[in-house]
This record gives sequence, C-alpha cells and structure tokens, in this order.
Amino acid sequence: MFLVIAVLVGLLPIIPAVIFFLKDHKNQPAKATRTLTLGLNGFNLIVGLMVAAVGIVWLASPSTVIAAGLANAATVADPYATLAAALSTGLGCIGAGIAVASTGAASAGAIAEKPETFGRLLIFVGMAEGVAIYGLIIAFMILNR
Repeated sequence: MFLVIAVLVGLLPIIPAVIFFLKDHKNQPAKATRTLTLGLNGFNLIVGLMVAAVGIVWLASPSTVIAAGLANAATVADPYATLAAALSTGLGCIGAGIAVASTGAASAGAIAEKPETFGRLLIFVGMAEGVAIYGLIIAFMILNR
C-alpha cells in the first residue's frame, strides 16, 4: 500500500508536464515533444541524484546500520566477499544493459520489417538478459560459501 502511495506521489511532478504537452502539442508538436522529453529526462536526473545522495549518506553513516542490529547479522568471514559479489552483479548488469540495447534495437528494426521473426528475436534479447542473471548467481555463490 505504501509503495503505491509513494509511486503516485513521485509521479505528481509529471502531471504539469503532460498537461503542458497536451495543450501545446496542437500548435507546435515538435517543440512540445522536445520540451516534454527534456522535462522528463531532467526529472529522472533529479530523482537519480536524490537516490545517489541517500545512498552516499547511508554508506557514510554506519552508525545507522549498527543501531539497527544489521552489523551482527551481516558478518562475513572474508571482507572482500561482499565486494566481489557486488562487482559480479554490477558488471554483469552493465554488460546485460549494453547487450540488450544493441540486440533490442536490432530486433525492433527486424520485427518492423518481418513481424514473423518476433519469437526468434525474443530469444536473442533473452539471452542478453541472461548475462545479468549469471552475475547474480555468481554473487549468491560467493556469499553462500
């Protein structure tokens, strides 16, 4: 329930941008589309910076983790195991993102020309997604040894 409310509150700043787009789209469609795109990208940038700032503050204040009692629960014998797990997941997701970007764009173009190739091309995009899953599986293997 709280997640739904948080998402709706987060979408409130987008409403004026969409209203402006619908109003101005009739007179100057190219300018309205460009303005909406820049506005939504700016909104995403601001939200991303806010999330990054909260993460940095959380990482900089370990007293919060100790007070919550999470420090005792997350003890690992090897101090570099969590770093290795994070790197395998993060780099795997970056690689999957690059692979999905190229295969997805190529698949969209191929499907536009020959719609019957959808099933075969979906397999290629799924294989690119598998890189991220492999990184996550390796992270679980590192943390559970």
